[in-house]
Amino acid sequence: MAGLPGAARARSASPGSPPVLDGSFLLSPLGWLMCAQAVLGLLVWSLIAATTYHLHAAYGWVMFVSLFFWILTLVFFVIYLLQLHEKFYMIPWPLVLMIYNAVATVLYITAFVTCSAAVQPTSWRQWDYNRRAAASFFACVTMITYGVSTFFSFRAWKGLGSNAATSQVSDHA
Repeated sequence: MAGLPGAARARSASPGSPPVLDGSFLLSPLGWLMCAQAVLGLLVWSLIAATTYHLHAAYGWVMFVSLFFWILTLVFFVIYLLQLHEKFYMIPWPLVLMIYNAVATVLYITAFVTCSAAVQPTSWRQWDYNRRAAASFFACVTMITYGVSTFFSFRAWKGLGSNAATSQVSDHA
């Protein structure tokens, strides 16, 4: 499970122990990317929410994608930050994270294209145009961060970059 925080150390979290903050997660590529996704996703949906998006159906899709994945990213961030993924060891977290990031990438591609195509430079409200154009830019950057996360999640799922000792599953008895 290379690339995931806490993968090299033994699983010390037993199911009955309280959650512990994992400071190394914040310094890992996964932690950095999740923080970037949360901030960028927040920018996308808050910029769209500050416009008259309800008048255009396309922006409803952008709002759904950005808000849905923003909330799920925060949930995954808390799960990894509190090391809850080690308590629920029966769930294949690298696979779940890879699928989540791949789906987020694909749906953010659609949101980016939809948002970009719906921006009208001749809008009667100039501030709506600026916010929608900025939301389109940040949707593109967010899409890229989810794509990079998909790459790292794939490597972690396949165990690339690790040795036999770090990729073995320990006994959870």
